[in-house]
Amino acid sequence: MKIFGVTGWKNAGKTGLMERLVTEITSRGFKVSTIKHAHHSFDVDHKGRDSHRHRIAGASEVMLASGNRWALMHELREEEEPPFDDLLARMSPVDLILVEGYKRESHPKIECHRAAVTDPLRQTSDESICAVASDTDVGALDVPVFDLNNTVAIADFILKHQGLS
Repeated sequence: MKIFGVTGWKNAGKTGLMERLVTEITSRGFKVSTIKHAHHSFDVDHKGRDSHRHRIAGASEVMLASGNRWALMHELREEEEPPFDDLLARMSPVDLILVEGYKRESHPKIECHRAAVTDPLRQTSDESICAVASDTDVGALDVPVFDLNNTVAIADFILKHQGLS
């Protein structure tokens, strides 16, 4: 499977770009899945629901299924967070997996940058970042620079980079 990431500091526009890229790339007929790394605890079910009750009772995994979708929740309990490659191996085959976060992994990435975020670009010290998308002038870089809102150009770049165009 082809893998391409979207990285950047908090509030740099990663999630918005991911959403627009999924819409744009799937509209071109490609199957796309996503992986999002969260730095905080999260729940996909709600207190009092049957699946939540199963999980709280101690189930290692709970699968919730309907005619529209299914979700598998795996409780880590005392386990370490699984390696990125182990998570990728659980994904069903698609044309492209877009990854939000996982900035320390070696897959190719585009870095999102906004003028309102004062943190420095990571691209200058991270070889896996092969492009930058920004809403402001970032100066001369050794990689392509895109307008953060030019989803079509960014999608074109990603698909060409991944050999899907």
